[in-house]
Amino acid sequence: MNDPHGLAFYVPGTFLALILGTRIPALWRHPQDRLLRSVCVLLTTSIGVFFSCAVPTMAAVNRLTGVPNAAAPIVYSLLTAFSGANILLIIHWSRGPDEADRAARWARRCTAVTAAVIVAVNVLFLLGDTPVERLTDLDTYYASTPFIREMILLYLLAHTTAGVIGSFLCARWAREVHGGLKAGLALITLGYLLNLSYDVLKFSAIGARWAHRDWDQLSTRYAAALASLSALVAGLGFVLPLLSQRLAAYWDMWRRFYQLRPLWRELREAMHRSIDLAAGPCTSIEIRVTQLESDIHDGILAVSPHLDARQRERALEEARRSSRSADDVVAIADAAALAHAVVVWGRERPAGKDTGPAGQVGPAGLPGLPGPFRQNHRSVLTLPDHPAGLVRMSRALSSDVVKSFRDAAALEDSRR
Repeated sequence: MNDPHGLAFYVPGTFLALILGTRIPALWRHPQDRLLRSVCVLLTTSIGVFFSCAVPTMAAVNRLTGVPNAAAPIVYSLLTAFSGANILLIIHWSRGPDEADRAARWARRCTAVTAAVIVAVNVLFLLGDTPVERLTDLDTYYASTPFIREMILLYLLAHTTAGVIGSFLCARWAREVHGGLKAGLALITLGYLLNLSYDVLKFSAIGARWAHRDWDQLSTRYAAALASLSALVAGLGFVLPLLSQRLAAYWDMWRRFYQLRPLWRELREAMHRSIDLAAGPCTSIEIRVTQLESDIHDGILAVSPHLDARQRERALEEARRSSRSADDVVAIADAAALAHAVVVWGRERPAGKDTGPAGQVGPAGLPGLPGPFRQNHRSVLTLPDHPAGLVRMSRALSSDVVKSFRDAAALEDSRR
């Protein structure tokens, strides 16, 4: 592609640089993570390829070195390194922790082969002769030049081999996974296939030169366009699993937050008023959920002296009469006992005071509270120590059994 401004290469290179920027903080925190290192190496080499392939960059390198076409072995070396980085990433990505040693062995072999090809590319360039600067059509212009011909074929062969292996590994792995990872692998596979199309066009243009025909447009125009498109597609493929994982985690946290709200409202009056970590519209959902769970545990601890094991057993029997799962039965029994305890706590607490267990004024979670009161909720309830259990208990608050126990406690209070 005759692009004197290099936009066809600088734009995807900048896009990949932005993607790399999102991974650098994680690499800084986890420098020993082989998979993360492989991702960063792949992105770095791909960025180098695109910026070095731009016509302004190649012209600048040739001018600074004073050697016609000195940019060529740099571009081909980066392309070879990019090909090797692709295979390294797939090796580390597709292997589990139990296959780490095997993955490391294959990674060393891949690195050794890649390094050998890069050395060979540079040696062949030094042995050859390229007196005429060619910024866009060096592959076809020197297709029959000794040593330069072999250099061109060697880098294309390495690039093709990496594309075939990468496509095969990604397609095979995609059959074993689901969700965002599967979609990401599909995009990466498509990127590899576009890269293979790039190689086919390059080989075709070179073969045409050997046959004394001019198919240079396949190499200079269409192959370059495919290279840019493949980088964008593969880059999206690498980012998609990360984004989908984050979005799924974000969605799960918000869903958990709203599922816990009924339990929080049930215990609201019994909660000790501590510093509100979740204040403000910009507070992250992680902090909101942490605050909510902390408040819930604080409320459970406050009403724990009034938890009655007999009430829970009665609720358990009533819940078993309806055809529910074992988890639902336990959640309803816990929720009923808790709802009953909340009503009793509200009746017996000193007016106008924020009390903790056993009527002690102050934070409900104070370490100095008597042991029996700190442990009472664990001896009666079975779910509060598990996040999923809290969610099930929160949902169970809407059941008829829980409502009947809450109403019975309120009726007993009115009779007094």
